[in-house]
Amino acid sequence: MSNCAIVGINWGDEGKGRMVDLLTGNYDIVVRYQGGGNAGHTVINEYGKFALHLLPSGIFRKGVVNILGNGVALDPENLWNEMQEVMSRGVPLTPDNLKISERASLLLPWHRELDEMEEKRLGDKKYGSTKQGIAPFYSDKYQKKTVLAGELFYPEELRNHLAQIMEWKNLTLTKVYSGEPFTMEMLDEWIKDSCEKIKPYVCDTGEFLKNAQKEGKNIMFEAQLGSLRDLDYGIYPYTTSSNTTAAFAPIGSGLPSAKIDDVIGVVKAYSTCVGEGPFVCEMFGDEAEKLREAGGEYGAKTGRPRRVGPIDLVATRYGVEVQAATHIALTKLDILSSMEKIPVCTHYMLNGEQTDKFPFPLALDSAQPVVEYFEGWNCDISGVRKWEDLPEQARKYVTMIEDAIGCPIKYISVGAERDSIIIK
Repeated sequence: MSNCAIVGINWGDEGKGRMVDLLTGNYDIVVRYQGGGNAGHTVINEYGKFALHLLPSGIFRKGVVNILGNGVALDPENLWNEMQEVMSRGVPLTPDNLKISERASLLLPWHRELDEMEEKRLGDKKYGSTKQGIAPFYSDKYQKKTVLAGELFYPEELRNHLAQIMEWKNLTLTKVYSGEPFTMEMLDEWIKDSCEKIKPYVCDTGEFLKNAQKEGKNIMFEAQLGSLRDLDYGIYPYTTSSNTTAAFAPIGSGLPSAKIDDVIGVVKAYSTCVGEGPFVCEMFGDEAEKLREAGGEYGAKTGRPRRVGPIDLVATRYGVEVQAATHIALTKLDILSSMEKIPVCTHYMLNGEQTDKFPFPLALDSAQPVVEYFEGWNCDISGVRKWEDLPEQARKYVTMIEDAIGCPIKYISVGAERDSIIIK
């Protein structure tokens, strides 16, 4: 049996979905263990191009069981819409290849509304939320003010539980934000239109995973976002509201006894960031716009233009440490092919001193990037499939990153398609 976690090393949007889609051929089970529908994993394969927000990225592989674990912010409405989109394009989804943990908490109808209201209240101090209700959801979960997916099998108890939570939540909606209250009729409609449709997929996934472990099945754990968006170790408060680290995978998946054998950290060949918060290596102007266009850097969930910059070795080294990565997948190397000189953020300047240590969040606003330039390779590498066939300057660039972050680069992506990969 082999257990592997695929995680983001930086701010998210590194290309985790394409790596899960690529590597699931070697695994029996893929588990999403945290996060919700607030980000997207872009996957291109024989079925077409997809932006997955809740479904695990292994859903396209025949024979692979995909699980939404108890750590996920489970939005029944958006999940069902996503399932319909995937099924309409020829991908079969059944309770055999998609399972939802009965212990996953449901993102309730008011969570998205509260998210939007709070961002509006914050004004220019907003966190950059995607307004998918994630922060209100996790806040309520830790206050024990959510319902579990398994409660769908106990309709009378579910309605009573929802009525109690609604009474409490309406106080916030009406008194704090001057919003409209929810009613039981609205919740009954939500149960009928969204929850009942995903109910056939809800089961005891913990038992399923324990049996799979006994049978020696190979399990992959899929994370959302990246190290720097982790609630505890990221650029707080400009983080997500869950733990994006591989260490949380056993808890959020529903298999707390799991031992992670390999942690594949995904790093983009340059830096991107969606949303607010410090981004030390950020580029601006025409140079930034050219890189953004070349890489198609727009949020998979929101369509927002991503902030871009050179690869940040300080942040990446920190992300590798936080994730305890054993190998790196370097994505989008092909996007740099037209650059004569490639910028790299090698160090930070902080308080007049050069540092390689990733600073405390509040200090990041004062940090300045130290940028060095490396020779580009100035040719198309999208058709390359062997390490030795890469141009010398491309190999030097990859080796420089590998040496700087102290973790071997095993996979090099030179395109979005499944087979556009070099295994080093």
